Parts: sequence; structure tokens; C-alpha cells
Amino acid sequence: MSKVSGRIKFLIIILLVYLIVGLIKPTLSLNALRYFVGMLPKVLPILTLVFIILFFTNMLLSPSKINKHLGKNSGVKGWLYAIAGGIFISGPPYILYPMLGELKKHGARNGLLATMLYNRNVKIYFLPAIIYYFNLRYAVILSIYIILFSILNGILLEFIVSENE
Repeated sequence: MSKVSGRIKFLIIILLVYLIVGLIKPTLSLNALRYFVGMLPKVLPILTLVFIILFFTNMLLSPSKINKHLGKNSGVKGWLYAIAGGIFISGPPYILYPMLGELKKHGARNGLLATMLYNRNVKIYFLPAIIYYFNLRYAVILSIYIILFSILNGILLEFIVSENE
């Protein structure tokens, strides 16, 4: 069993838990199964989009390009790419985690990935509403604070977390 990957072990444990719950409370497990089957058509388009994004990321971005723009020697350009990438990328973070994981595998720095994830909070499509309800100055200051704290967040993460992990 030690040669079995952690993913397979996790799947086996989850299946065993479902089997035990199914034996103890069959109606509960049937309700969970119905919910899963009902949710599957809603989740599949999102997962398909994630796989398409991952496919094109792997096809268009070679490890050398990622190292150049988001790697250890990326410098100020890397921070700018991370900020812009975070602002322009949209969707819930659980959709972005696989893509960020792929970028990490190809050599992107932890701090830049954290900065990119943090900058998702600058929502371009919400700016008109923010300006309407608050004002332009508020929207600009809020966006600047988010960007500055994203950089601080990335720097602190690189300080705390080793690149070797």
C-alpha cells in the first residue's frame, strides 16, 4: 500500500466513508448522491474551462518563458506581470489553483503567485459600481491599497516560505 499515491489513498478513504455512511444511513447517502448528480452538470463546464486553460497554458508557456517572466530572476517585471495577471484573471480561486500549480511547477516564484492571487480582489468589472456608490477617489485608493498589500503579501510569503518546499 506504500507504493499507492496519496491521491488514490484519499479516494479509497472517501469511498470507504461513503460506503459506511451508506450502510448506516441509506437515505442520507442517496440524498448526497442525488445532489452530486444534480450538481455535476453545473460543475462540468467550469472544470472543462479549467482544463482548457491548463492546456493552453502548457501549450503557450514553456518553462523557460515562465522562468523568465515569473521566475527567480524576473525582477520588477515579474511583480508587474503578477499584478496584471491577478487583476485580469477572474473566477473563484478553486478554479485558479490548478493553473497556479502548473505555473509553480514550471518555475514561477511563490511570492509572485501569491501576489497574483491577492490581486484578484481588484475587480475591473466592479469599478463602475464602486465609483457610483462610493466615488472615484475611494475606488482608486482601494485599488492602490490592494496592489500594494499584494506586493507586501508576496514579499512576506517569499521570506517565510522557502522555494525548496
